[in-house]
Amino acid sequence: MANKRDRIESLAKGLRVLEAFGAERPRLSVSEAAAIAGLDRAGARRCLLTLHDLGYADYDGKYFSPTPRVLRLGLGALAALPLPQLVQPWLDQLSERIGQSTSVSILDETEIVYLARAAQRRLMSVGLMPGSRLPAHCTSMGRVLLASLPEAEATALVERSDLSPRTPRSLTAPADIMARVREARRLGYALIDQEVETGLRAIAVPLHSVHGRVVAALNTGFAAGEREAETLVPLYLPELLRVQDGLRRVLR
Repeated sequence: MANKRDRIESLAKGLRVLEAFGAERPRLSVSEAAAIAGLDRAGARRCLLTLHDLGYADYDGKYFSPTPRVLRLGLGALAALPLPQLVQPWLDQLSERIGQSTSVSILDETEIVYLARAAQRRLMSVGLMPGSRLPAHCTSMGRVLLASLPEAEATALVERSDLSPRTPRSLTAPADIMARVREARRLGYALIDQEVETGLRAIAVPLHSVHGRVVAALNTGFAAGEREAETLVPLYLPELLRVQDGLRRVLR
C-alpha cells in the first residue's frame, strides 16, 4: 500500500464523490454529495466542478449527474480483466443449452458486480449487463461468494449491508441470511426464490481457479412457476456444475 506521502488526497476525494452517485441517486446537489462522500461542502463542490469540467458530470445549476463518459472508467477496468474473456464463450454455450440467461459475477464488499452475461430473455425489471451491481446478501451469486469467505468476514459484510426488503420474500435478519450462506457452503450451490425480485428464481455455483480458490460465481435465472423452486435444481444444477468443472482447468 502507498504511504501517506504517496497518497493523492484530492484524487481520493474525487473518487468518493463519483461513487456517491448510484441507481437511487442519479442526481446530487453539492450538499448531498458532500454528505454521502463525507466531505465538507467546499471540497465536494470543487470535485463536482472538476468532474463537470472533464466531461464526467452534467450540471444544471443545482444538480450534478454523471455522463456516459464515466463508463470508460468501469468498462476499461473490466476489459483489463482476463476473467470476462475466459468465461463468455462458456456462458454463451450454457445459455443456449438450457434456454436461460447466465451470468458471472465477483464480490465487491456488500455487492456483486456482473462481469459477463449471456441473455436469453429479460426476467428482471432492470437490465443487467457487465458492470451492473446487486446486493450480495439476497442474490444466488452473492450467497455462494459470501459462503467462500471465512464465517466472521461473511457475517461482517452481511451486517454492513442494506437489508431493506426488495420483495415480500426477502430475508432481512442477518442470522437468517447467514443460515442460507452456510447452507450454500454445505451444498456447494445457492438457490433463491423471488428474494431479489418477484417472479425471479436463480441458482448459482462458485467458480474455482486451478488452485482451488473461489474467484467468481456463475448463475442462471428463471421465471417462477407453479412448481417448487427445489424441483428445478436437478434441471439446472448439473449444467452449472459442468461449466464449473470446465472452467476450473483454465481460471487462474
